[in-house]
Amino acid sequence: MADEPDLPADLALRIRGLGKSYRINDAWLPGISIKDDITRLLTLRWLWARSGKRQFQALDSVDLDVRPGEVLGLVGGNGAGKSTLLKLLCRISPPSAGSIRYRGRVAAVLEVGTGFHPDLSGRENIYLNGAILGLRRTEINARFSDIVAFAEIGEFLDEPVKHYSSGMYVRLAFAIAAHLDPDILVIDEVLAVGDERFRAKCLAHVRERFRDRAVILVSHDVESLRSVCTRAVLLDHGRIVFDGAVAEAIARYRAAQG
Repeated sequence: MADEPDLPADLALRIRGLGKSYRINDAWLPGISIKDDITRLLTLRWLWARSGKRQFQALDSVDLDVRPGEVLGLVGGNGAGKSTLLKLLCRISPPSAGSIRYRGRVAAVLEVGTGFHPDLSGRENIYLNGAILGLRRTEINARFSDIVAFAEIGEFLDEPVKHYSSGMYVRLAFAIAAHLDPDILVIDEVLAVGDERFRAKCLAHVRERFRDRAVILVSHDVESLRSVCTRAVLLDHGRIVFDGAVAEAIARYRAAQG
């Protein structure tokens, strides 16, 4: 992904006026998983029933800057717009309004299985993901052993990933994203699938390896956010209602949840 010529040199990411709306017919378009389809459909139908409108604004006029070295936590209740924002950042879904400008490559760990070809082996998916990020085979080869060691999938490396457990999916997905040297790493709630030891290992890796890069993390585990994030944004009904200290964002989120 090429650098944006008008992006200030001290920024990894700039978002301006970002919006995402869904029409009623969009509720029937496929998402990236069955869970995604069901959650979106139920959320949209409930909101439409309350408002009497035929359109749902998932994100509304979001402005956000992220600098290299920042670990930004996204906080908010279900339906706040966190996952929608991540999908726009990763170009899984196009925005309805506004702009996103990046510096460098973006790698993501989103829904379990996203970005993997189910019929390819773990080994083949490592090379596939590297190619998607624009890396040459020699560059992937140089990182391959570190990816495999971190993922801890051992004898299953050459098995089709459709036979992997959700935990194995997450271990491999994180290992690929975190070792292919992206400039911006995006992590959704998927780390909750892994065990506590592996989650701690991932967070330690983020702190160590991404000191001079940008990380955007969504998690309902507030202790994970406290331990790794340098800043947090609180989303509510598609809008940013707070941007600043992690502790205050968590306190406001908890207060809003009652």
